[in-house]
Amino acid sequence: MNQPVVIDTKTATPAAAPVAAVAPQKTPAGVLSRCHNIADLREASRRRLPKGVFEFFDRGSEDEIALRGNREAFHNVKMRNKVLVDVSNRSTAATILGKPATMPLAIAPTGVAGVCWFEGELALARAAAKFGVPFTLATPSLSTIESVAEAGQGARQWFQLYMWRERDLSHALVKRAQDAGFETLILTVDTAVPPVREYNRRNGFSMPFTMNPKALLDMSLHPGWLLNTMAPHYFKYGMPRLANFPKDGASGVASNKPGRIVNQRGDNLTWDDVKRLREMWKGPMMIKGVHLAEDAARAVTEGLDGLVISNHGGRNLATAVASLDVLPDIKAEVGDKLKVIVDSGIRRGSDIVKALALGADFVLSGRPTLYGASVAGEEGAFHALQILRDEMDSTMGFIGCNSVGEIGPKAVWVPKA
Repeated sequence: MNQPVVIDTKTATPAAAPVAAVAPQKTPAGVLSRCHNIADLREASRRRLPKGVFEFFDRGSEDEIALRGNREAFHNVKMRNKVLVDVSNRSTAATILGKPATMPLAIAPTGVAGVCWFEGELALARAAAKFGVPFTLATPSLSTIESVAEAGQGARQWFQLYMWRERDLSHALVKRAQDAGFETLILTVDTAVPPVREYNRRNGFSMPFTMNPKALLDMSLHPGWLLNTMAPHYFKYGMPRLANFPKDGASGVASNKPGRIVNQRGDNLTWDDVKRLREMWKGPMMIKGVHLAEDAARAVTEGLDGLVISNHGGRNLATAVASLDVLPDIKAEVGDKLKVIVDSGIRRGSDIVKALALGADFVLSGRPTLYGASVAGEEGAFHALQILRDEMDSTMGFIGCNSVGEIGPKAVWVPKA
């Protein structure tokens, strides 16, 4: 079994005494100019980050079968050329939950962004606002809900929730997000128990950091990250910690009420919780982590606006089915009664097209923009989005589609079972 990750959850507030700020250096433009695809950004991210940080979000669980399966699913689906079609006016513009976007993609929640780049969540929010796609803030982020709302003005901001056993504290967090102007709520439902990720122990990594010999050595071997990410965060906020959690407790996360501990286990989450949140949240609401058609049907019954087919990027259930493989069954079950979103494994613009052709309304993508942010903050995340958009545009040209609405099942070839 994995040992629990050590979590210091004191709210991230500026240091009480004035401290000389360390200005993070800009990544040379030449680095991004050498990153022609998401794989290039991943490699640049791997080189810049401490091994513990990089592997925390890049790797999967156990034998990483689901992680590899996500890519294999997209590789197995092939595309068909459609020829002699005027595609000179093609556009990747899309409608996401009734509002325009530059392409059918929203940035998925990635809670480790703040240790990949100084104020990484703010960088992602700004990149999303600039590019014109929604951004999803994760519950375990290093930036507060309110600071992200302010930084990403102009963006469509969504909030991802992990439910605590102390429901009133989770509900208070949801209210904060709604008061801050977040548009959509995404409840993650696929993390009932802690996943098995041995590499975190091998790397001496915990979130936030504990100063152990392995972590110290890892950090010292990456002076650029130490100077430009860790140092600015330390001098402004202190050691990295989860900004939206209550105070630290002896065996979990303590609330502000004496004697109460927040338990982060999700093994008692039920549809009753979904029903309560649906009553509370005034805007669109989705659940993330669906694989079964029967769960999709229940999501319709509960009045949800969408569901995210996801295996958590291969980071939870080690042998989970790939999202793309179960998309057709789920789409057949719910039709157009709610939005069906595909998450896990998007690395190319053609992957987005494949998901749409098989029935998805749009996709969530987390690692590509996190790779970009790890390399160059807001500029790097924007670069990742631009890569995906350009690749999607090219694919649409080959399959004879001028608009996202024209992408359909005839564009793809799927091997028979």
